Amino acid sequence: MNSREHFPSRPLTDCQFVLATDLDGTFLGGDDTERDVFYKWITTHRDKIGLIFVTGRDPEFITDMTRTTAVPRPDYVVGDVGTTIAAVSDDHSIEPIESLEGEIAQLWGDAHARVKAVLTDAPGLTLQQTPFRYRMSFDLDPATFDAGAIDRVQDLGLDVLISDNRFFDVLPRGISKGPSLKRLLAHLGLREDRTLVAGDTLNDLSMLALGLPAVAVGGSEPALIEKLRGRPHVHLADGIGVSGIAEAIDHHRLFTA
Repeated sequence: MNSREHFPSRPLTDCQFVLATDLDGTFLGGDDTERDVFYKWITTHRDKIGLIFVTGRDPEFITDMTRTTAVPRPDYVVGDVGTTIAAVSDDHSIEPIESLEGEIAQLWGDAHARVKAVLTDAPGLTLQQTPFRYRMSFDLDPATFDAGAIDRVQDLGLDVLISDNRFFDVLPRGISKGPSLKRLLAHLGLREDRTLVAGDTLNDLSMLALGLPAVAVGGSEPALIEKLRGRPHVHLADGIGVSGIAEAIDHHRLFTA
């Protein structure tokens, strides 16, 4: 095991519950006052609450955000739409957990070059310039997008994830937020029934559908709500962003002062 895999030092098994949350529209959602109140509540009760960011954002973005804003530092990160699984140190450094990422790296292989070859000049897709390790991401223009791009990627043995009708992610086959979060929870020995997952778009579906206590916050993508409706483990919140998460913590009875 990589020596850095031992941080953070506190065991999350001592927490009352763990919040595994998407960022944009979810943990970063809500108005300024709601976010300020919720972040202070998390910080005040940090000995009882574990925090995992499960996001499409990359590690550099997360480190910069938590060092320079009031957003609490997470204990762990499942980033890059599930293709990064990492621990977070007290100085906000993010270190991938090699023992959990080995299969992801193997499944991706040399896919950057192969994806570029089949999607060069694909209508409606603009490559994002962030140098992701085990994924490729494009901005999607629904007015000009040609769905044939999906078949070309799948023929390479890779997965496509379209979310919010504006993002097109190419991922290793079978890898997404949900499977990677489950791998991390098992690695840490955490109880799934004491882990709240929170999200707002289709790229959160794989974790919201795991069967763990879950919340789709207010303002979620309608296509996501339709896929989750009627599932008893999912709370469909009225509150936007962090207020929806707070709603779900009460709904699932995950915290006592």
